[in-house]
Amino acid sequence: MSNSPTKTVTKRAEVSESLRRARVATFALFGTCGFLFGMWVVHIPAIEAQTGISHATLGTLLLMLGAGAICGMQLSVPLAHRVGSGRTAIIAGVVLSITTAGPGLATEGWQLGLALVVFGFATGALDVSMNSQAVEVERCYRRPIMAAFHALFSVGGVAGALLGAATLAAGWSPLTALLLAGGIGIVAVTAISRWVVRGPGRRPDKSATRKKAKGRLSTRVLLLGGIAFALMLSEGVANDWSALQVKEHLGTSESVAALAFGAFSVMMTVGRFTADRVSGAFGPVAVIRYGMLIAATGILIIVTSGLLALTIVGWALFGLGLSGSLPQIFTAAGNLGSDSAGANMSRVVTLGYVGFLSGPAVMGWISQVIPLTTAMAVPLVCTLIVAACAGAARSTTATVDQYHSALS
Repeated sequence: MSNSPTKTVTKRAEVSESLRRARVATFALFGTCGFLFGMWVVHIPAIEAQTGISHATLGTLLLMLGAGAICGMQLSVPLAHRVGSGRTAIIAGVVLSITTAGPGLATEGWQLGLALVVFGFATGALDVSMNSQAVEVERCYRRPIMAAFHALFSVGGVAGALLGAATLAAGWSPLTALLLAGGIGIVAVTAISRWVVRGPGRRPDKSATRKKAKGRLSTRVLLLGGIAFALMLSEGVANDWSALQVKEHLGTSESVAALAFGAFSVMMTVGRFTADRVSGAFGPVAVIRYGMLIAATGILIIVTSGLLALTIVGWALFGLGLSGSLPQIFTAAGNLGSDSAGANMSRVVTLGYVGFLSGPAVMGWISQVIPLTTAMAVPLVCTLIVAACAGAARSTTATVDQYHSALS
């Protein structure tokens, strides 16, 4: 009996070390995903030229990437239920690393389309599984850490873009550069494969309880998915239209207009590194509600400003406001229902991804009728709706003791 306290302290120390390693592993998964995607993005023009396709054909093929991603999101759920989100994320990370080279192999449009479907499938599977893993790790920490994981995705994307730019400047072929990226991805994912939460984070409940819970939670899952749709639609609009809005509205050069997207991206990253502390102090609902008000203020500045500096500030505020909200929604989705965490996460992420894909297209259609700056009313309405629905982010938090076995 005298050794019991010592054994308890030792066990807690071991769990604490396991938690830290699981957190590092999840950071690595998000960073690797962002890195590989960033490498692909900067090579799009070179691959378009390599395959000899038109811009219109490329746009259609990019939709195939999105379709593949949505399929990957759905099919990753059964695997996560069987082997756990951590192991699923490792598998998806390795597959994504391997398939990154696929677009570099393409010399014709149909080959690129096939490569993008497979690449998108792996991306979607990793997206859902790594977010589910992040929820598991965050639950064990019993404090907000989700936003920092998403910040690492942004950091990884910047790293991929920089390395891609360097290889392009050095005259490397897309295939060589993407093979290098895939090799880096495999090494990174393999190195942390033993640190993830290895067992399924949730145990299935009895059938009757499961059916009851599923019916009770369906409305809330739909609400969270709708919020994710609006948030990612707004983010997609900024990614694809911010520079063009500045160029069209203020008559600047393309290089100067690019500052708008730069300001948005930087503040998205900064905001995600700080959102966890804000959420810990004031709660996820406050992060979303006041973040959306900041984002709405930014859009109002963008729409009404005739000054370049002030417009850039508007895009920066828009990025800052959006930065912390989506991680809170994913956390809430992952904490709904002990038997359906993976399915809930998949539904919410999928709806968000649909918004991310459709947002730029919707803006393109609207801008055929009204000026692009006026069309920015779409993300403005989205931010105000999300602010009104912020209460959906309230979620129950399980105790760390429930998940010790998954870390052992």
